[in-house]
Amino acid sequence: MILIVDDRPENILPLKRILELHQFPVDTAESGEEALRKVLKNAYSVIILDVQMPDMDGFEVANAIAGFSKARDTSIIFLSAVNTEKKFIKKGYTAGAIDYLTKPVDPDILVLKVRILKKLYEQQQELRTAQEQLRREVEVRKQAQEALTERMQEMQAMLSSLPQMAFTISGDGQIEYVNQHWFRYAVDAQSFPTTHDDDAICVDWKRALTEGLEFNREVRLKELATGDYRYHLLRIIPIGQVDQPTRWIGTYTDIHPQKQAAELLEQQVAVRTNELRQKNAELEQTHFELQQFTWVISHDLKEPLRKVQLLNDTIKERFLGDNPEARSYIERSIRSSSRMSTLINDLLAYSQLSVPEPFEPTDLNALIDGLRHDFGTAIEGKKAVFHVMELPVIDTIPSRIRQVFQNLISNALKFAKPDQSPVITIRAERVAQKAIDSPPVPDGDYCRITVEDNGIGFDEKFLDRIFVIFQRLHDPSSYDGTGIGLAIAKKNIDKHHGLISARSRVNEGARFILVLPIHQSQPTHIASAPESL
Repeated sequence: MILIVDDRPENILPLKRILELHQFPVDTAESGEEALRKVLKNAYSVIILDVQMPDMDGFEVANAIAGFSKARDTSIIFLSAVNTEKKFIKKGYTAGAIDYLTKPVDPDILVLKVRILKKLYEQQQELRTAQEQLRREVEVRKQAQEALTERMQEMQAMLSSLPQMAFTISGDGQIEYVNQHWFRYAVDAQSFPTTHDDDAICVDWKRALTEGLEFNREVRLKELATGDYRYHLLRIIPIGQVDQPTRWIGTYTDIHPQKQAAELLEQQVAVRTNELRQKNAELEQTHFELQQFTWVISHDLKEPLRKVQLLNDTIKERFLGDNPEARSYIERSIRSSSRMSTLINDLLAYSQLSVPEPFEPTDLNALIDGLRHDFGTAIEGKKAVFHVMELPVIDTIPSRIRQVFQNLISNALKFAKPDQSPVITIRAERVAQKAIDSPPVPDGDYCRITVEDNGIGFDEKFLDRIFVIFQRLHDPSSYDGTGIGLAIAKKNIDKHHGLISARSRVNEGARFILVLPIHQSQPTHIASAPESL
């Protein structure tokens, strides 16, 4: 902005008009005091100052302006129609003016001078701004260098206190600092320790240095005092920008004792693994012999038991028709024989669960329909009602999964309330995870199946007992069974890599929950089961 100072408005107006025609912003003041007040508030690139003014002439105003730091880059042009002598011109320059013009003034010359002085003012402002930025940058760099020096001193003090060899490397790969442990393996502070495979390590380190990557390697260093090679873990990490590290920090950590211990442990593991392999072979042979023994025993037990049952039935029909007391005893013997036969069959089924069998896609709807047909008499006798939702096709061992549903349906019919028809509901949904409470999702990898009834139920505090073999929650005289059915179900579900649990309350029914994978991976080896005797 240009400031015109003159006590006569008729002198200000033409000058202002000329400058505004040339796109200069113009401000005016009609006295020296007003000019000084405006200079304190605003920044002016050029001040056109009249010399002859009352109260405070132009020389006094110029001297006052020279004391303002705000106006140190402002150029002053004196205009005078009276004081044209050399002494006044000299006084004007002494007062800080850039130029001294006498009236009348050539407008073109004045505009040219103002334009040059304004451009000079702008350049001075840019220069001062650049100087200030440079000063701040120098100060920042100075502070950064001081902080870097301080951090370097702290880092070197820390590295010197480490129990392992520690060092720093400059961005161009030159060693800058090493601690005292370095000299156990290196001849000087500029050379790396001698390693067992120098060439390979050198190539890999140069690649890491070029690419700015962390470098880790197990190395064997030659100890200068003994000449022995010891295992160390070398780790060098970049400091600074990811692609252009400014420095590297490295350590050699002595891992020789751990390495020796690991080698000894590997030898012991190899010996132990061989022993376990032999034991495993012996266990497999024992397991096979146990299965053979189970089949033999079951056959030897079932054959005389069938004869006992047959003889009891014959005695009952032929000789005890007129003896109610003897008939009662023989019926109890027949029932006991029947329970023993069931127990032998269940034990035989339980022993066979460990035999590997292949998985195959199984339509659970068809499987449940077959079971309903098998239980037809019991269902009709108890007037049971089935609600079976659409069930998926999943990978199972059909005979094993059939045992699961057979036991669950059998229990639902067996433990029905005496005065109420059994209602059995079977439904399925896909879930995200192998968990009883996993949320349902349309494309989950697992299937959650629930078998729910309205029977007598049980107390959930006994939940951990119901899947254990021979564990019974009810009086055997009231409910038939061997206590093996749910144990068989649990083992079969485990064989399917699934989960089984239950929710129930006394007299409020029971809900058994199965979580099974939709697809199974086939076992690599299928052992053959012993032939039936």
